[in-house]
Amino acid sequence: MGRQRDETIESGMPVLAKKPPERRLQPGLAAPQASVDFILTQIRARQDATIALIRQFVECESPSDNPAAVNRFVELIADTVSPFAHAKTVSGGKFGKHLVCEMHLPGSRKRGQILALGHSDTVWPMGTLRGMPFRQADGRLWGPGALDMKAGIAFFIFAVQALRELDIAVPHKVALQINSDEEVGSESSRALTEKNAARSHAVLVLEPGTGLTGKLKTARKGVGDFTVTVRGRASHAGVDFQAGASAIVELSHQIERIAQFVDLKRGITVNPGVISGGTRSNVVAAEASAEVDIRLMRLRDFPALERKFRGLKPIDKRCSIEVTGGLNRPPMERSPAIARLFRTARKLAGELGVEIEESLTGGGSDGNFTAAMGVPTLDGLGAVGEGAHAVNESILVDRIADRTALLAKLLAAPVPAST
Repeated sequence: MGRQRDETIESGMPVLAKKPPERRLQPGLAAPQASVDFILTQIRARQDATIALIRQFVECESPSDNPAAVNRFVELIADTVSPFAHAKTVSGGKFGKHLVCEMHLPGSRKRGQILALGHSDTVWPMGTLRGMPFRQADGRLWGPGALDMKAGIAFFIFAVQALRELDIAVPHKVALQINSDEEVGSESSRALTEKNAARSHAVLVLEPGTGLTGKLKTARKGVGDFTVTVRGRASHAGVDFQAGASAIVELSHQIERIAQFVDLKRGITVNPGVISGGTRSNVVAAEASAEVDIRLMRLRDFPALERKFRGLKPIDKRCSIEVTGGLNRPPMERSPAIARLFRTARKLAGELGVEIEESLTGGGSDGNFTAAMGVPTLDGLGAVGEGAHAVNESILVDRIADRTALLAKLLAAPVPAST
């Protein structure tokens, strides 16, 4: 499981719930003759409105590095939920505002809270829509941010509306938190996420599912980065070559060492992704650096990996090495509580005529933080599609209704016992 691509949980990760009583279903697909579910029926009747809202969201561009644009999108969400939620914004510092919404749902006795997590920022720069407009074609909705993750936010909103329209009692409070900096590390939102998660029985993450069957995510790798900076001694490459100590040559030796830190059996990957250094070809380089991405499946593996980075020593003693950085997101490790929450989701999906599976992904989300706190966290509950961060970003139209209905059912279900 050391690969960074999305993977289905295999060894040690058995299917934990019974399959629906109907005929065996193809994973991720609804059965043509699935029994009618009244929540699903209600949501299907609102599918055109759901698509219209997704379009509004996608066409409100919100790149991470443009706080004003992010704030416009946050205001759009707040306006959309205002008839049935209390919304407040929280400063994101140099980023856009974060949004926290308390949903008004049926049921007089509320015990505890369910937290739904999403993010308002995208990786797409302003103006992307000109060359990559929102469109509906070939059974999909296309556009920047559609999959990651504006559709997931729209699904949650219509799930809440369905519960209200059907007057289904919800046994706990439900809060929606939308962070403005998830795509760039959640620097300003992490504390808010952890504060609201600490008040919650469970966390539902509105990130897209894995692959075109929409597997839920019960484990994510931890994500971090180190910057390795080498300082040498500059000299004229032609006139005084031997007086120089090349930072670039030294860095190349260190990169060879760093590459040996990879341990695929333990799910540890180390990738020197950006290298910079030197000034001119006729100058022995005085400084060079490498930015290194790290991914790991278990938090207990990080201290040893960090020691390896901090322990790098120069081969050319005229050079010095400085290492900065660390772990940005702890791993989302598949705990018994996460397994129970997935089992609940699998059972509820079966009532919709859909079989869902679980997966591990090498990418991180804000669910990493909540899972590391010990709060049961289920990720990948948003749209089904492909092309996140790519020009083919799109979602499957025929999976809108069942994903929205699954969210509604999870919000209305009792949280699995923690023991």
